[in-house]
Amino acid sequence: MRLVILSQRPSLYSTFRLTEEARKLKIRTDVISHLSCKLIIEQDRPQVIYKDEELKDVEAIIPRIGASSTFYGAAVIRQFEMQKVYTCVSSDGLLRARDKLRSLQILSKSGLHLPKTGFTNYSNDSRNLIKAIGGTPLVIKLLEGTQGLGVVLAETTKAAESVIEAFNKVKARVIVQEFIKESAGTDMRAIVIGNKVVAAMKRTAPEGEFRSNIHRGSQGEKLILNSEQEEAAIKAAQAMGLETAGVDMLFSERGPLIMEVNASPGLEGIEKASGQNVAQAFIKHIKSKA
Repeated sequence: MRLVILSQRPSLYSTFRLTEEARKLKIRTDVISHLSCKLIIEQDRPQVIYKDEELKDVEAIIPRIGASSTFYGAAVIRQFEMQKVYTCVSSDGLLRARDKLRSLQILSKSGLHLPKTGFTNYSNDSRNLIKAIGGTPLVIKLLEGTQGLGVVLAETTKAAESVIEAFNKVKARVIVQEFIKESAGTDMRAIVIGNKVVAAMKRTAPEGEFRSNIHRGSQGEKLILNSEQEEAAIKAAQAMGLETAGVDMLFSERGPLIMEVNASPGLEGIEKASGQNVAQAFIKHIKSKA
């Protein structure tokens, strides 16, 4: 079996761990930068060229596509899909997950609980948008933000209006979400592989910070999900069309609220917090499918 991991750097923790576990199972594994691939499109013969050679006999790929290269990364995945190569993250699944607004629309249609969210087309009527969400405090997020960047907590209506106006002036699209006070500074991440949660952790932000991303200095600890949380995580991944995903959820009085579904979740934080060999679970799933 030949496995290709689409990643810009073999030294990244997640890429290294996936490569390590694949080689333990005697799987031929190559790490290839998707940005260095050339796509040749002709009738009945889609090709992927890397370093002037056509990639052949590939049975499975693991896309580790960064947010800044989503468009081209999806095109490379699609080229492999045209060759009937198995991928744990489909091109459409990646595009859906990276579009925050579209993903929330898909998740809400699937009957999953979400924080109440508002979106407008650079409207000057921000006061009524804020009112429709339920007032302040509320959270304002850049649609293109990742790892907690571009996320602002506005505690007053005046502050919220100022932030929305500033983003509108630079033509940066934002969504406005209700603030879940019982989840302030904490959230949970579940890793879904197939139709199963293989690991989960609770993330707690440092003092004075409301964003609980590991990249923002939060601490992760092992978490055993209850049946409602586990069902929500699996359903969210399925709704997005992802066989493998990281599902971020908020604790709330009305049950788990889906915050985001990540198509390329990092493995370092979840492996260290949960004590689970998540990389091995990824590889075993891919081997069974391919």
